[in-house]
Amino acid sequence: MEGLQEKLKGLSVAQRTHPGESIYLLHAAQNPADLLAVSCSNFTIHLHNKDSLKLLGEYQVHKGPLCGLTFAHTSPNLLYSGSADGTVRLWDARRPGTDAVQVFRSDPSHSYCSFDLNCSDMLLCAGTEQVNGEDSFLVFWDSRKTGDGLLGVYSESHSDDVTQVCFHPRDKDRLASGSTDGLVNVFDLSRGAEDEALLVTCNSNSSAGTVCWAGADFSQLLCLSHDEGLHLWDVGRLETDEPLTIFSCSNARSLTTLADGGGLDYLVGSQWLEEAQALLVVGGRSNGDLHLLDCSSGGLRLMRSLEGGHTTTVRCFLWDAGREALITGGEDGQLLLWKPGGKQLIMRKQHLTKSNSALKMKSRPHKKHVYQREKRT
Repeated sequence: MEGLQEKLKGLSVAQRTHPGESIYLLHAAQNPADLLAVSCSNFTIHLHNKDSLKLLGEYQVHKGPLCGLTFAHTSPNLLYSGSADGTVRLWDARRPGTDAVQVFRSDPSHSYCSFDLNCSDMLLCAGTEQVNGEDSFLVFWDSRKTGDGLLGVYSESHSDDVTQVCFHPRDKDRLASGSTDGLVNVFDLSRGAEDEALLVTCNSNSSAGTVCWAGADFSQLLCLSHDEGLHLWDVGRLETDEPLTIFSCSNARSLTTLADGGGLDYLVGSQWLEEAQALLVVGGRSNGDLHLLDCSSGGLRLMRSLEGGHTTTVRCFLWDAGREALITGGEDGQLLLWKPGGKQLIMRKQHLTKSNSALKMKSRPHKKHVYQREKRT
């Protein structure tokens, strides 16, 4: 952990993209080589070089907000994107600007708000928004099949928008899902039917935002809620009498005191850093300052604050272990590369403005619900 903290202490801005138009940068994905993909609030996907941040090209086919991006694990030139337009699309990252290689759809009423690809690159899953005020679905496809490759759906495990689906990094059949109904579910898809596949339901006591696998054997789950709650569970304890909850807090903003005596305004997300054996949580302030935190059974511990980069809310980040670099994107339209010994490029805030269309792209509000399952944790 000390080694990671030393690496973070040396970070400063090495590269910066200057926004050509007022858009938000929402999601980011990287492949093992030199490609970075970023989704934007104008429904486009930008491809960048990870070292220079040079724009290499873009895709402009989606008709609704994007809900995520991921590169294939075994074929790093294949890029998947999911959208509220009811499609998951496969792109050849070597040919930016071309049509999708494959398009995955389900029922016309389905609008996707999350998706993921399993570690074998054989199975796709998307989570839908609530349909007709009643149901939400987990939709599955065989990614190897031409056509839509639709395998089926799970329909009983969530009652509202499925905000996150996240496959286990090593087990191709293990899937976690989170929803605005407050539930985080873990499935073993090898068991087939939905009731048999559902292994455990954890309750976040709020609208679940993001879910992240963590821990030395990836047996832990971190959930960040839409009202900045934080819940860390160990689902490897299912066959024991030990409690699943490692740490839980309804308002993680209050856990960390910053240099000015204040706290965080929001949580950006989390990432398990396998090389450092650390769970990184990134929080922010409304002025664009970022705060890098270590999450463990003891809660959150501040490792480094990054100032002078963004000028408003940050929406996505990635840690590149090979380059020991942090990549961040936000509502100021900027994409930043933070590296040890960076040039500390500072942009004055008055140079950045937002359009009315960009301002409409903030996360839509989520309702709180009466939770329908008995709390397991």
